[in-house]
Amino acid sequence: MNIYVDADASPVKDIVISEAHTYDIPVTLVMSFSHFSNKEPEPNVDIVYVDSGADAADYRIMKMANKGDIIITQDYGLASLALGKKCVVLHHKGFQYTTENIDQMLTMRHANAKARKAGYKTKGPKAFTEEDREQFRESFRTILEKYTT
Repeated sequence: MNIYVDADASPVKDIVISEAHTYDIPVTLVMSFSHFSNKEPEPNVDIVYVDSGADAADYRIMKMANKGDIIITQDYGLASLALGKKCVVLHHKGFQYTTENIDQMLTMRHANAKARKAGYKTKGPKAFTEEDREQFRESFRTILEKYTT
């Protein structure tokens, strides 16, 4: 099992690395070159840099991921592809994407995109809170316990 993080805008990288270390599961952070750092990654953490294209990180994650891997992303499109590959997919706010909820999310994303294209303003995501951080930590631990025992 591996953990892949769509890391450009992920506010939970530190939690993923910390919790994965407890279970000795390798973590791969996938991010664009615009986030390049010379900082040495922590043990058991790989960083894969991709072009700054809109879906470059998504495509790279899907190329590397295998059935049973865990993927952390806020991108519904990537989540949908990962579910099709039988990966476990978690949003950084702590909810798990499933085959039961992804269609509604994709439909809503499409409707919002159409509305924006027509000139309407839509709300963006709510600010990430400390409660969200703790919800993610709890959900992530539950996932790790479930799939590593």
